[in-house]
This record gives sequence, C-alpha cells and structure tokens, in this order.
Amino acid sequence: MEHKEYTYWVALAHLERFRTERKNDIIVRCYNKHINLSDFFQSGVAQWKNDFELNDKEISSVETAKVALPNYSFMIENLLEQGYDLIPITSPDYPPAMKVNLKKKYAPPLLYVKGNKQLLQSKSIAIVGSRTAGNISLKFTDNIAHRAVTENKVVVSGYAKGVDRQALDSAIKYGGKSIVVLPHGITTFSSGFKSLYHYIIEGRVLILSTFFPKSGWSRDLAMARNPIIYGLVSEIYVAESNNKGGTWSGVMDGLRKKRIIYVRQSNADENNANMDLIQAGAVPITFNGIPYTVEEKETTFARESQVTYNSIEERIISILSKQEVSSKYVIDNLSLNWSVTKMTNYLKKLNDVIVIKSSKPHKYTLSRKSEPTLF
Repeated sequence: MEHKEYTYWVALAHLERFRTERKNDIIVRCYNKHINLSDFFQSGVAQWKNDFELNDKEISSVETAKVALPNYSFMIENLLEQGYDLIPITSPDYPPAMKVNLKKKYAPPLLYVKGNKQLLQSKSIAIVGSRTAGNISLKFTDNIAHRAVTENKVVVSGYAKGVDRQALDSAIKYGGKSIVVLPHGITTFSSGFKSLYHYIIEGRVLILSTFFPKSGWSRDLAMARNPIIYGLVSEIYVAESNNKGGTWSGVMDGLRKKRIIYVRQSNADENNANMDLIQAGAVPITFNGIPYTVEEKETTFARESQVTYNSIEERIISILSKQEVSSKYVIDNLSLNWSVTKMTNYLKKLNDVIVIKSSKPHKYTLSRKSEPTLF
C-alpha cells in the first residue's frame, strides 16, 4: 500500500459519529467496488448517499475528516520515520484471530504498532485480572505464562499493574514473546518504549494501539482496550476479578459473545468474584490451568475444595509414572466417562507429560520419573 493511502485509513478509523461496524461496511463496499479509500473520500455527496448509503450527519463527518487530511498526512510521515507501522484491516499483517473473534461489528479498521508484526500471526493467550491481585493470582499468572511460552504461544498483556504486568514480565522472564495492547495512543508510551526497548529490538515484544496516536490515557479508552485484548487471542485466562471494573466487564462481554473464558477456581478464604464469573458461564480451572469436569465442578462448588480434582490428577500421574499408556488406557483404568479427545487434551496440559508420537495411537508418559507435584 502506498504511504499516501494511509492518510485516508487514519481519517476513516477516527471518523466521528461512525460505529466500528459502519466504518468496516465502507471498507467492504470499497473492496467490492475495487476502489481505494482515497476514492471514497474524493467522492461527492451524491455518491456517498447512493453507493455508501450515508446519511446527512455521516456526510458531515466525512467532510470534516477531509479537512484534517493534510494534518493526518504529516502525522503519518512522522510515525513511519520513527519506526511505527500502520496495519489496515485489509492487510495480510492484520491478525486473523481478531477478524474471527470480533467480526465486522467490532474489529478495528486500523492498528498502530511498533515491533515484530509477525507476532500478530501467532497463537496467543491473554491472562487478565485485578490491578490489586493477591500473591496466589500472580503465581497463577506466572504459571500460565510459563506454560504458554513452552507451547510457543504469545502472551497478550494490557500493561496495567497487577496481573497484566505479571503476565508480560513472566513471558519475558521465560524467554517468550508478548503483545502489549495500550489503553491510549501509541506515541504517548514513551516510558514503556524505554523499558521494553531491548525486547522490541529482539523481536519478542510488539506494542499495539487502536486509538488516535496522540490520545492520552482515559478510563473510557482503558475499557475499550479490553475487547481488543480478547479479540487478539484464542485463549483467555482470568487470575482474579472484582465484581466491577475492567476485568469483570471484559469477561462478561466475552461471555455474551460466546467466548470460552477460563477462570481460576479461587479458595474459600479469598475475597474476589471468580466464583461469580464461573456461575455466569466461565470455565473453572485449577491453579495448573486444567478445566474441571462437570462432576468435579459440582463437587467443588458444594465442598469448596479441590479434593476430587486432585484425586483424578494424582491417579493419572501415578499411571504415567509407571508406563507409557494411551488416552483410552487411562480412561478405562480409571473408569472415567470421558472421550478420548477430552483425555488427550487433558494430558497435554499436565506438567511434565510428554507424547510418544512414534506409537499409534499416541502414548503418554512423564518426562522425568520423580515424585508428582500438584502444580
């Protein structure tokens, strides 16, 4: 794409009185007509009404945006000179997960980034939670981030205090990669760029924003940032949530959109809203990131303990410590009402379990013959 075309993408991305879906509708119409956004902005009122079905207020917004085009052009020149990139929704660099998860209604038409753009094409997870999360939640975050790194998944972080920052720090600590999604414009992240400069240069961190580059932090932008985090990833883990605020609203919005969201099963002595999210439809998971079965979930809610889960995991570890076995063997041995697929996915998420691919069907064993641990 020619650099001058970016000017029109910026103008469209920040049109007033236009919802995201309406902006994307214009993009789709331009695509179907085989024209550029510059052609759209240079069209007249009649064409805006007939071909794009704009109303008078929308036409007024487009005309206002046209006046700002020279300023946008100057701003883009500066951005590109400073190493920033612009990724339109039509670009092959645009994250495919975001189109799938947010669809035309919510997928932002333009991304501002700095760093390794290839990270947007990788499998990724988000670990979210309170800014004031307790130690167990931070340890859970570190544990899930570590597992993500071993599975070569990118950890997406909102860069807020607490769980967000822990997710980023753990991903870096274990040699992994991360995408930082900002709650403000990308040019207002100067202190963050300084602290993350080394990892950005190494290609391990990408900074991303969907907001106007010079926008400062605001509560509204912070709330609008959360769906972007969820849109980028295929897996969402909640370490700790209050019954209000960004984590709570983000999870509830995700559940309304039919996303599968994993929430850490909190202990009885913890004061958080994790149980409320689980009752709202989130999937309860252990400290190790393993989902509970329906039977285990009911038992846990009734007893506020993890006895059932621990019993099953310990029995599976005991079997694997003695021999190489298939998923079906484990199911039959423990008399579980599980499918082979479910057991296979369960085994893959356990620490220190390796798959022996040379056998058919695949078999599983422990990577080291030592005493099993809970985490």
